[in-house]
Amino acid sequence: MEKKERLANTHLLLLLPAGILAASWAIYGFPYSRFGVELIALAVITVFFSSYFRIQLPRTKIHVTISDAMIMLSLLIYGGEFAVIVSILETAYTSFSLRRKGLSISFKTALINVFTGAIAVFATTQIVLMTFGSPVAVFENGDKAALFWLLAVMCAAWFLVDSIIVSAVVATRCGKSVMSVWNDNCVNALVIYISGAALAGLAAMALKQVNVILFVTVAGFFALIYMIYRRYVDDIKQTSEKAENSERQRAEQAENYVMELEHYVSQLEATGRELKQSREKFRHAAYHDALTGLPNRNYFIDTLQGLLDKAKTDSTCKFAVLFLDLNRFRTINDSLGHSTGDRLIRHVAKRLSEMTGEGDLVGHFGGDEFAFILTEAAEIETATHFADRVAKRIAESFRFNGRQVFTTVSVGIAFGSQDYQKSEDVLRDADIAMYYAKDNEENYVIFDKTMHTRAVSLQQLETDLRYAIVSDELELFYQPIVELNTVSLSGFEALVRWNHPTRGLIAPNEFISVSEDSGLVIPMTLQILRTACTQMVEWQNRSADNRSLSISVNLSGKHFSQPDLVGQVMTIVSETKINPNCLKLEITESVVMENAENAIFMLKQIRDIGVRLSVDDFGTGYSSLSYLHRFPIDTLKIDRSFVSSMTDGDGENAEIVHTIIALARALKLSVVAEGIETVEQLDQLRTLGCEFGQGYLLSRPVPVAQIEKLLDDKSLWDNLTASAAHAAAVHNYDPSQLGISH
Repeated sequence: MEKKERLANTHLLLLLPAGILAASWAIYGFPYSRFGVELIALAVITVFFSSYFRIQLPRTKIHVTISDAMIMLSLLIYGGEFAVIVSILETAYTSFSLRRKGLSISFKTALINVFTGAIAVFATTQIVLMTFGSPVAVFENGDKAALFWLLAVMCAAWFLVDSIIVSAVVATRCGKSVMSVWNDNCVNALVIYISGAALAGLAAMALKQVNVILFVTVAGFFALIYMIYRRYVDDIKQTSEKAENSERQRAEQAENYVMELEHYVSQLEATGRELKQSREKFRHAAYHDALTGLPNRNYFIDTLQGLLDKAKTDSTCKFAVLFLDLNRFRTINDSLGHSTGDRLIRHVAKRLSEMTGEGDLVGHFGGDEFAFILTEAAEIETATHFADRVAKRIAESFRFNGRQVFTTVSVGIAFGSQDYQKSEDVLRDADIAMYYAKDNEENYVIFDKTMHTRAVSLQQLETDLRYAIVSDELELFYQPIVELNTVSLSGFEALVRWNHPTRGLIAPNEFISVSEDSGLVIPMTLQILRTACTQMVEWQNRSADNRSLSISVNLSGKHFSQPDLVGQVMTIVSETKINPNCLKLEITESVVMENAENAIFMLKQIRDIGVRLSVDDFGTGYSSLSYLHRFPIDTLKIDRSFVSSMTDGDGENAEIVHTIIALARALKLSVVAEGIETVEQLDQLRTLGCEFGQGYLLSRPVPVAQIEKLLDDKSLWDNLTASAAHAAAVHNYDPSQLGISH
């Protein structure tokens, strides 16, 4: 901005002397003697109206005006002095009009334009004077040829002086050469001066031949017509501009629409890419396990199905499926927490992945279950060798936070063949073999068809058992428990039997294990407990002699994982209205010792109700005497295996029975001997001081109807008393004869 200001000042200073000279010369030589209406009219038209009469040359930015023509005409009629004054006034008024219309023209620029015009007219006048003499004289003479050459010299001189000054000013502003500016911008302007000279010549000849007043009148008329034409043209131009603006707006709107559409398309493309990525993520999530990142069951089954389909047409396609399950994983979860369990699963997955060969697949099915597809294991030896390697690798310790964690794995192996139609069948058979390995505590087991047959039978048995529980197919048999000293009834043990609708009576050893594995033992035991308590209350109410009878019910170890066990027992006692002291719950040593602390806590709560507790099959488990002393139990039941072999020659089992009885006395516990089948066993137990007994000699487990007859027959075991007395007389048993030292 400062540079432009300095340039404007420089240009103004350079033009100022010549401009003042021209203006002074014009004022001094002004034709005052010819001052009149014609002069004033010509001056007014030139100054105030000539700049409005302009025509744009087609396809150019050049406008032809009559202002230059009017100044040239002024020079011809009144001389150069008048022409300089008119030029100064016209340029000043035009600059003022342009500023009023909003065009940015500074005062200095307006002065530069005024001085440039004055200098150009002054210089042109001097050239004409030197060439032709007075231009007014040439005009008055009426020689057309002289007038033509006068106008030609006037046009050329005015163009050269004006264009050179303008080119010099512009060149200093834009930093170009004067010649390049003149060539680019001023050459085309020559037509303005030529047209101006031509118009001036025609106007001069017209004035020569007609009256000035008439000329002015006609000129005014045509000026009015021109103004109307210009207004019409301006209206058309405004309308055209409005149309152009509307078209431009529509174009801009269309461009905006196109931009919006492009933006929308780009958003759609981005959304498409995001959807594709989402599909890939969903597909990965659908076919991979979140915890380990390994393929999940869906991926595994699809891959396995592809191999089965290939095996149908390609006899060389052989593969093995290994189903893996961690042993004691639930114990790790419960004792160390689920976060440690998850870390163990991730580390196991890493070890298994490291063992996976090319073309093989390892997957995680959730929990502690994994599976392999071995594509190069067509032979049994290859698969079993790999299973053995897996078992050894997993058996190595895992270390978490300074703690060592150990686990083992059971593996089931099934070989793919054309006999399989569905991948689920291969996986099922490998799963069955895995459970055989787990049950038999082996590292791996290879599947055979007998396993499937047994699994189907067990599954059907489980289904039937579920129905049996809800449809009341289970029936209780009761085996009497007898006081051995008096051989009198003390109570009963409730034993369940299953009246299967098609198979008849099923013994408990066939379905109890199924109920344990399936969890059905919990509702089944509660049903048995409720039925037995109800039945015992009914028998007690039949006679005052029966009020002291007790009922024993076996309690599964599964119940100790139920936090509401104590509440369930209390509810049944309350609802059946049985005296708690008449109810005995029997548990095995192994069940108690699996989680001794938890068992002690729950048993104490049950004991507080008043219910008595017995340890069943005592002597076959692994009881700790320290724990046994802490258990709130009332009775030890000697296992039938010791009772049945008491009469063997070495007397070892008789000594075990004597030890158990002695232990019970020391702990102030009662003793029940199971499995009494002979009079000799009965007599020996009485001799050893065993308080209670049960077995086939006394009575088999019988249904309710036969128990009611037994209750009515008070002399049922009189013959046993006589037989026992006879056996004692014959054998004269004493502890030394039984192989027991004092």
